[in-house]
Amino acid sequence: MVVTDSRTVIQMAYYILLVRERKMCLVLYLYLCMVWNSSASLSASPAPGSASGSGFCQLRGHFKLNGMHQDGDLILGGLFEVHFLTVFPELSFTSEPEQPYCEQFDMASFQQAQTMAFAIDEINRNPNLLPNITLGYHLYDNCVKLAVAFRAATALLSGTDESTSSLDCTGSPPVIGIVGDPGSTHSIAISSVLGLFRVPMVSYFATCSCLSNRRQYPSFFRTIPSDDFQVHAIVQILKRFGWTWVGLVYSDDDYGIHAANAFHRAVQLQLSGCVAYSEMLPRDNNRKDIGRIVEGIKASTARVVVAISTEAYLLPLMDEVALRNVTGKQWIASEAWATSPVFLTSRLLPFLGGTLGIAIRRGEIQGLRDFLLRLRPDRDPQNNMIQNFWEEMFRCTFNSGGIQADGEQERNVCTGEENLNTTDTAYTDMSELRASYNVYKAVYALAHALHDLTTCEEGKGPFTGHSCASIDTIQPWQVVHYLQHVNFTTGFGDHVSFDENGNALAIYDVMNWQPNSDGSIRVQTVGVVDEAAQADDVLTLEEEVLFWNFESKKKPRSVCSESCPPGTRRARRKGLPICCFDCLPCADGEISNVTDSIECTACPEEFWSSPEKDHCVPKEVEFLSYEEPLGISLTTASLFGSCFCAGVLGIFARHRHTPVVRANNSELSFLLLLSLKLCFMCVLLFIGQPQQWTCQLRHAVFGISFVLSVSSILVKTMVVVAVFKSSRPEGQGAMKWFGVAQQRGTVLVLTALQVAICTIWLATASPTPHKNTRYMSSKIVYECAVGSVLWFATLLGYIGLLAAVSFLLAFLARNLPDNFNEAKFITFSMLIFCAVWITFIPAYISSPGKYAVAVEVMAVDAWLWALGLAGMVWVRTLGLSCTLQSRSISGSLYKEGDVVIGGLFPVHIIAPAPDHLFTQRQTGRCQRVDLHSYRWLQTMIFTVEEINRNPALLPNLTLGYLAADTCLSEGSTLNAALMLVTGQEEAVTEQCTKAPNVPVIIGDARSSASVVVADTLGVFGIPMVSYYASCACLSDRKRFHSFLRTVPSNAFQAKVIARLLHLMGWSWVGVVYGDDAYGESSVQLLLQELEGSDVCIDYAEVIPKSYAPSRISRIIKMIQSSKAQVVVIFAISPDTEVFLKEVVKQNVTDRQWIATTAWSTAGYFSAWSGASLTGTLGLAIRSIVVKGLSAYLMQLSPERHPKEQLVRSVWEEVFGCRFGEEIQLEPPKPQCTGLEKMQIEVQEAEFDAMYNVYKAMYAIAHAIQDMLNCQPGQGPFKDGMCPDIKPVNPEQLLHYLKAVKFTTPVGELVYFDKNGDPPASYDIINWRIDSEGKVEFVKVGQFDAAKGPDHDLQLDLTKVIWGAGWGDKVPVSVCSESCPMGTRKAVQKGKPVCCYDCIPCAAGEISNVTDSTECIKCPERFWSNTDRTECIPMLVEFLSFQDDMGIILSVLSVAGATITGTVLAAFLRHRDTPLVRANNSELSFLLLLSLKLCFLCALAFIGRPAPWSCMLRHTLFGISFVVCLACVLSKTVVVLIAFWATLPGSNIMRYFGPVQQRAGIFICTLVQVGICVLWLVLAPPLPTESAGGELGARVVLLCAVGSVVGFSLVLGYIGLLAAICFLLAFFARKLPDNFNEAKFITFSMLIFCAVWIAFVPAYVSSPGKYTVAVEVFAILASSYGLLLCIFAPKCYIILLRPERNTKRNMMAK
Repeated sequence: MVVTDSRTVIQMAYYILLVRERKMCLVLYLYLCMVWNSSASLSASPAPGSASGSGFCQLRGHFKLNGMHQDGDLILGGLFEVHFLTVFPELSFTSEPEQPYCEQFDMASFQQAQTMAFAIDEINRNPNLLPNITLGYHLYDNCVKLAVAFRAATALLSGTDESTSSLDCTGSPPVIGIVGDPGSTHSIAISSVLGLFRVPMVSYFATCSCLSNRRQYPSFFRTIPSDDFQVHAIVQILKRFGWTWVGLVYSDDDYGIHAANAFHRAVQLQLSGCVAYSEMLPRDNNRKDIGRIVEGIKASTARVVVAISTEAYLLPLMDEVALRNVTGKQWIASEAWATSPVFLTSRLLPFLGGTLGIAIRRGEIQGLRDFLLRLRPDRDPQNNMIQNFWEEMFRCTFNSGGIQADGEQERNVCTGEENLNTTDTAYTDMSELRASYNVYKAVYALAHALHDLTTCEEGKGPFTGHSCASIDTIQPWQVVHYLQHVNFTTGFGDHVSFDENGNALAIYDVMNWQPNSDGSIRVQTVGVVDEAAQADDVLTLEEEVLFWNFESKKKPRSVCSESCPPGTRRARRKGLPICCFDCLPCADGEISNVTDSIECTACPEEFWSSPEKDHCVPKEVEFLSYEEPLGISLTTASLFGSCFCAGVLGIFARHRHTPVVRANNSELSFLLLLSLKLCFMCVLLFIGQPQQWTCQLRHAVFGISFVLSVSSILVKTMVVVAVFKSSRPEGQGAMKWFGVAQQRGTVLVLTALQVAICTIWLATASPTPHKNTRYMSSKIVYECAVGSVLWFATLLGYIGLLAAVSFLLAFLARNLPDNFNEAKFITFSMLIFCAVWITFIPAYISSPGKYAVAVEVMAVDAWLWALGLAGMVWVRTLGLSCTLQSRSISGSLYKEGDVVIGGLFPVHIIAPAPDHLFTQRQTGRCQRVDLHSYRWLQTMIFTVEEINRNPALLPNLTLGYLAADTCLSEGSTLNAALMLVTGQEEAVTEQCTKAPNVPVIIGDARSSASVVVADTLGVFGIPMVSYYASCACLSDRKRFHSFLRTVPSNAFQAKVIARLLHLMGWSWVGVVYGDDAYGESSVQLLLQELEGSDVCIDYAEVIPKSYAPSRISRIIKMIQSSKAQVVVIFAISPDTEVFLKEVVKQNVTDRQWIATTAWSTAGYFSAWSGASLTGTLGLAIRSIVVKGLSAYLMQLSPERHPKEQLVRSVWEEVFGCRFGEEIQLEPPKPQCTGLEKMQIEVQEAEFDAMYNVYKAMYAIAHAIQDMLNCQPGQGPFKDGMCPDIKPVNPEQLLHYLKAVKFTTPVGELVYFDKNGDPPASYDIINWRIDSEGKVEFVKVGQFDAAKGPDHDLQLDLTKVIWGAGWGDKVPVSVCSESCPMGTRKAVQKGKPVCCYDCIPCAAGEISNVTDSTECIKCPERFWSNTDRTECIPMLVEFLSFQDDMGIILSVLSVAGATITGTVLAAFLRHRDTPLVRANNSELSFLLLLSLKLCFLCALAFIGRPAPWSCMLRHTLFGISFVVCLACVLSKTVVVLIAFWATLPGSNIMRYFGPVQQRAGIFICTLVQVGICVLWLVLAPPLPTESAGGELGARVVLLCAVGSVVGFSLVLGYIGLLAAICFLLAFFARKLPDNFNEAKFITFSMLIFCAVWIAFVPAYVSSPGKYTVAVEVFAILASSYGLLLCIFAPKCYIILLRPERNTKRNMMAK
């Protein structure tokens, strides 16, 4: 029974396989096969005596497969795509289905299958590979279908034997390894199953990156690179040509889907580009879908189309491309179709010509063609693949009679002797052995694995107990082990091995589709993509041979938007990818200095953007200077006025005894002229660059001199008035109060007051120079800030007060007799004075910049004159000889040689202070020895001696050296450099044209000093090779053409630090840098690297060269107050030492320091650093220990240079002793013996600069060696000349230095690039404190630019000990914490982008990622959840019968209708009683019926709005209420008419009988019906949705009124009837008691009107469903009002007081 059931199940699985081709179905199928076989073996009941009596496994059936077989000791399996199409039988599910069969033979794939057969044949003939073992093969055709491929794999795995006698079906599988499958989807499905049994599978064409997963596919290998490499290769091509806007089409299989995903990631991360569209090619080749894809390709602006697909998917697409004439596109082909012959036709040339593609490596296989041509068919059914090939190749058949296929002629019978030499097909084509070559390598990989397995020595094996595998019981998993470690080289020379994921080495050929002369397409190899090459050499292309299929014959551009030039920024176009943008010019004051900048950077405070907005330029500093025309004019006017005053003063002095002078009070006149001269001269203080003293002096001199002049005028005016009064009889004693003493005293007192004002002003708030940027953003106005506006106003006000008093007195005295007419002149002068200074105030306030000063000056001067002064300087030349003007102040070490090499080293770090007064030559000695620098100098000497000892380098030539101390000063460095070049001879009598003493200089250590020296020596072409100057500015070949270095440029250092900041997530950092070229350029480079990133600089502080404690303390306070936990220091070691000592002193321990190469290995910091610098992370120049150098440095002695002061000073400072006679010192120092030993051990990290000196010295030596090796006539100079050696020409040496390339004795390759820079490499070190308290430098990573951008930076975080108390946790240094989902970042005003607030998203918007910059608006019918992290469907809201509100209103409606029905029943029951009859029973019944309708119409407003309910609710409501009100109106009129009819002679009741009442109600109702009909016809109420806004997360379903006019007319008509009823009832309220129904009507109408008046504002303001609820409430309230007010009293009498329901009682008053 089990067998039967299992057979049934396996047949069901077989049906599934025919329908579905997914991996899970296949795994299920194999599993069921195993269940079927095992159950069959257990449950079968063989006949007695049969061979299977002991139990056996029997094969239930055969798969119909095309194959090739050859027996052997070990069998290899193979899967190949020999046929294109598979035809499956129809499934009836009533009988066992037939086997599928394959069509359309593929010659190229058959060649691949034959290549496997050839490789096995070649291996069998090779005596050195698998001797005594014969390999066989079982090859099957997968027909490009997963179902067939899995059948073939199952056949290979289980074998085709009919039965096996092993009861448990165990044993080795028939094949020990499988070559194939070529398809990724097939390989995924098959390998996932074979991996369970560890059967090795080596694919030659499956590229899906997913197959690199060793956990899922442990036994899968391949000889073709993974798609990850393929995608990277395609991106390299796109990057090469700048194509950032590309389209993508890919196949709907694992190969296409995985590659497309990888392509999307690579385009974004590696290319910074965008995918314009991404289309999946349909499995079923649906014409409509393919047409849509082609139209999208045609319409897109992307001119480059990347197609990642197999041939089968692309064929329909290319047919459609040709049909729709899609030209002008550059196709990029994946390796699956880059060399496919299917597309190489003349029909597709106009569309696919110029295609660029990547193809797997082409190889050559010797003897393959001959093997292919020797093939002959046989009659073995297991080799039917060969028969199929023969029939297809020669269009014949092996059947006994010829056959005729549909549409074909009858085929001949195959003889098997047809000649393959006469054929020309893909089968015999050896030009493109790509896939075949991969098959060849796969077979050899398995063979080598088996060979390694068979040659294992017992006891040395890799398996348990060091055992080896047995060839007789070989297991597949044992082959997998050896296959993983296989390593061999093919006959073609290619290396074959597998990485840990089973992948082969990635290398591709780049192909270009070019036209043939016959119109077809040929595939030309134009380059190589080699992932194993250096980063810059991964892609090599021969661009000159590329064919571009465009009219211009040039490469196309494929960008969504052209690059934004510097000076603009990118603004992303709304709704498009980031590659689509507009270029907006930067605002004034902002710049972008790179292309495609996303933001414009604001210039620093004292800088402004250039006109092109591409760099910041210093703002123009503006002040009123002597050089500009305005300053010259004012100066001229001032000097002229001063001279004029002097001239007048001279005239007055000359004629001082004349009456005019004496009569005009000569003493005051002289004083006035002197003060006026001062006024003119004080103008000069306002001109020129403001200084502290000029700012203080200008206003003080101006104020005092003007008060002196005005007070003199005031006294003169007072004297004039006094003299006139004294001439009158009544005023003869007036002059005694205005004598000479009083005049002097008055002037003195008035002036003293101004002096006091100025003194207090200068003492409390003195004017100071100020750089003002408020007037003009693009300029700095250098002005004098007044300090105190109050005292400035007081000064001017006092002058104005005196001038006003003078003017008033002079004005009063203007009519004095002519002999006293000086008052008139004083009046006019004061009038002009006051007018000028009154005008000055608004002009001064409103004038910008320097013009404010000019206004103040012009208020003093009236006219301007121009004065020019020219001078001439005579220069004369003295003598014809060169004379040494001064000697270097620094020490030096010298050794004679054939070629003397110069050296600059900062052995001392404090130079003598210069004499800024230039009264004497600079004298003094340099102070404070830097032992590091001294070691550098000694390294140069060590290297010179090592080279001189080397017989292979510079034989017969001795190097010398002249090494000088630079004292760490630019001036002394240049002095020392010139000393090296010019020598120290006092005078040179011959022409100054001889060669310099040293032809090349090693140094200097500092960038700023190197800039100065290189600028100078570069003029003479003297080369410099620096060992520590890393400023990127020195890479400028135009300026520093003779400068080279062995230390990497700061540009790389800035890149690495920026990478570290990104890697650690430090987005908020501080920067401290030195005030020199090294610090400034380093900071600038870091800012450039961080531009546009998520890392911001909080502060950038400069360490002053003066080391002013106050400024350093201010920097440390800034660091302590900042939130930035990470501080980067760009400064040389001495600057850093001063700064960090203050850091330690102030106990700053909570910061993570980032060290640069300039100080990262300064071990002497340990003497004072303590715990403050623990955890410092720094970059160090790559340090390599030089053999013998450390011992050399430990054995240094002054005996080598006994007379050199430099060595003696170093020795004295290092050992604290003194050479020579004892000098009284405090404290006293011992005598130096010269035998002291250097006991300071050199750490490995400290070899950085020493090794650079070592490399520099060897570079020079090798350059000189190359000069010596020059052959006459073959030299690089004019006419093949060789360089001069004695003496060495610096320019010739520079030529050889640039081209030098050698390996140092320690094994490092040294060369210089075009900028004179070496390859960049750094060690990343971590500062730790050892047990002795010394700094220990631990290497925790490295940077090597030669390894490419993906592998250049390596950092082992587990080794890092962090500072700031973080221990083993990475410090956090951010300005603002990450914004969680549901919020967005809002940059804090005035702060960088890293400082932001997290603003919750608005309602209806979400953000579902952290640190989102924008919130996304939810789609139309969605709303944000409470957390604002996702959009959820809106809640649909309407007034339903399930709501509490709906239930309440429904109950009230039904209750009202029930009560109305009850009242109606009561009235019917008592219709003959007087009360009912007296109250017009017919109208009462009609009123009750209409009220019942009013109650019931409320139900139409409840429930989900529908078109019928929307139209019904308002119509029913309007008509029922009009009927109700018409009845009430009729009753009211009847009451009034009934009363009037009781009056004598009245016959009015005949007009208001029952007929008239009915007619009135009918007419009133008919009007409302007409309104409703028009409303429903023209604009009926219909359901509508209302969402968003105040409704929030709700979609409110309601009935739109359609026409507001119609709705208003309905309500207005009801209101009109109600108002009329109310008025009539109100008038009838005082009728006799027997007509008192009018009172009840009045009350009911009053309630009705109140309800509906209140309804209007409530209806308008109610949101959502409550709008409907308000309307229903108004209907019910007004209905209840009518019911209760009109009928409750009557019901009371009818039901409870029937005794009052009599005619007598009704007639009573």
